[in-house]
Amino acid sequence: MASSSLKAKALYLNWVVEARRNILAILQDTPSLRPPIDHLCELLPRLQARYYSIASSSKVQSNSIHICAVVVEYETKTGRVNKGVATNWLKNKHPNENGHKSTVPMYVRKSQFRLPFKSTTPVIMIGPGTGIAPFVGFIQERGWLKQQGKEVGETVLYYGCRHENEDYLYKDELAKFLKEGALTGLHVAFSRDQEHKIYVQHLLKKNKENVWKLIHEGNCHIYVCGDARNMARDVQNTFYEIVAEYGKMDQQQAVDYVKKLMTKGRYSLDIWS
Repeated sequence: MASSSLKAKALYLNWVVEARRNILAILQDTPSLRPPIDHLCELLPRLQARYYSIASSSKVQSNSIHICAVVVEYETKTGRVNKGVATNWLKNKHPNENGHKSTVPMYVRKSQFRLPFKSTTPVIMIGPGTGIAPFVGFIQERGWLKQQGKEVGETVLYYGCRHENEDYLYKDELAKFLKEGALTGLHVAFSRDQEHKIYVQHLLKKNKENVWKLIHEGNCHIYVCGDARNMARDVQNTFYEIVAEYGKMDQQQAVDYVKKLMTKGRYSLDIWS
């Protein structure tokens, strides 16, 4: 498996990568391997900091920070249960355990993923799954601004999950935001609740005329948060199509138009693989 032959690469892909074997699992499955403990410690990668989008507004939640994360836990082909390091550690933390405060080491990293300076600027937010996290904070802040008597621009959210009754995060909060006017548009795609899969990019296409109006006439800011491998790419391609159709442009001109939005800070990404 350590050689560069095609057979060895295929074996490594099957036995290690696809089977999700970590170093501990490899040592358990091959007991003849007995590396010196100091050598093993040198090879083990250092744990990286985990970054989570803040799912609250400091204007509304001045003394706390909220996060939205999936607890990672799945069974591999070998029958082992792999657990996410940070999410499972957080899951087992309790505010007051045995009369003692439970502490979590953390720091806040400054982000460029923030609302426009002008409250009247429209925003389109696209965040399936836990990608909704920063937008909860955005909507909270816009609701707070409205309460202060400020004029607030259109605030439109495109959210997606598999099943409405199983993983529709912040369902009640979003309904309340919509009722109060902090959220002016809510479009939700439930990908598995019908025969044909529906994703956020399909809802963008369905509302393409209004999307173009907000981009072209409203100078809106677009935010995309979530999966980088499929969702972010598909959403970006959808914007190319909308710009090409309503802006009367060819494919390359539409691509350049969207890239210019990115350069100007009007199309922001917070994505992960």
